Amino acid sequence: MTSAPATEVVTEADIQLIQRVIPHRYPFLLIDRVTGIVPYESAVGIKNVTFNEPHFQGHFPGTPVMPGVTIIEAMAQTAAVMAGLSLGKVDSQLLVYFMAIDSAKFRRKVGPGDVLELHITVKRGGKKVWKFAGVAMVGDEVAAEAEFTAMMDLPQE
Repeated sequence: MTSAPATEVVTEADIQLIQRVIPHRYPFLLIDRVTGIVPYESAVGIKNVTFNEPHFQGHFPGTPVMPGVTIIEAMAQTAAVMAGLSLGKVDSQLLVYFMAIDSAKFRRKVGPGDVLELHITVKRGGKKVWKFAGVAMVGDEVAAEAEFTAMMDLPQE
């Protein structure tokens, strides 16, 4: 388990730390690791795409394609982990809600066996409302990109 004293900057989150920051669980936890965390600035989420994911049964039979909305959700989960760690919200029941999704573009199919890298940059940070730019990559190819705004529902302290 990755954990750190409050004074230490956390630059990577394994699955145990991710689950301590955001409430998502199977089948909707869509990231496996977050690396390169620069608080209040950026992070890279890692999603190992496998055929065992529930959306592949119907999207599409015989030609499994990860739905674009789940790629954007994986970007948002990466952003939520980075923001939660930036705000020191480990084990605090942080909830994050989409407020807007803008300029979404899908450039490449993503399917079983792909490793999706979710590059997130903070465009505007704060305490409650954040705006992010995200680019999802498979190798050196852009799979998707979007800008999104989210509201942090900060637990009472």
